Amino acid sequence: MKLLTALAGTLVLSACTVSLDPAASPQQAASRANEASADATESAHDTVADSATSVRPILLGSRLPDANLRNLEGDTTALAEAIGGKPAVLVFYRGGWCPYCNVQLSGLRLIREPLQALGYQLIAISPDRPEALRESLASSELDYTLLSDAKAEAMTAFGLAFRVDAETQAQYRGYGIDLAVASGEDHGLLPVPAVYIVDAEGVLQFSYVHPDYRVRLPEAAVLAAAEAIASQAHKVQPAR
Repeated sequence: MKLLTALAGTLVLSACTVSLDPAASPQQAASRANEASADATESAHDTVADSATSVRPILLGSRLPDANLRNLEGDTTALAEAIGGKPAVLVFYRGGWCPYCNVQLSGLRLIREPLQALGYQLIAISPDRPEALRESLASSELDYTLLSDAKAEAMTAFGLAFRVDAETQAQYRGYGIDLAVASGEDHGLLPVPAVYIVDAEGVLQFSYVHPDYRVRLPEAAVLAAAEAIASQAHKVQPAR
């Protein structure tokens, strides 16, 4: 993975490196970059990595992928429907059983109102089944939307899904964490923690993806990126 500089001084782990011919015209360079972005986006769909370090996240400028999720009541909703054509901050996390995730979710409460004032909604997505989401909502007093990706559609569509090996799953069970119980599914998949900012047109304007689940983007950096995008200071055009 190549380390790329992103908005607001944050860093993004991107799975694709675009190599351009220095002799090419600006038009040719832009066309090749867009083609590479489209290829990377297509390859990310329906792909499950063998480890957190080998995921292939979709790139900035990509359109919001299709995926079905479930709300707290267990009703199915498409991701696009949940977002409803409004700017959104999407946070992928491993589950309510993860202490690092809970610290992150709690911290995001501090920026919900400033994000809302900028026109953003805050949505957190995990493999937890709806019943587990309700427990997280109650125990942490979260005041934003939680959605269940128990079938791993969204994490796979975003290129974040990886398969947890049997040895690690056994270690988790030793700590009282059963991924199959948490999600209600036996796929053994988790997302690499990530933050995306999506504009009203459904174009990804910001992304932060880190394979080390202990490293999370500070909420102040999330807010700074949202402010920059809202002010049009940094606006990524959709990939063609």
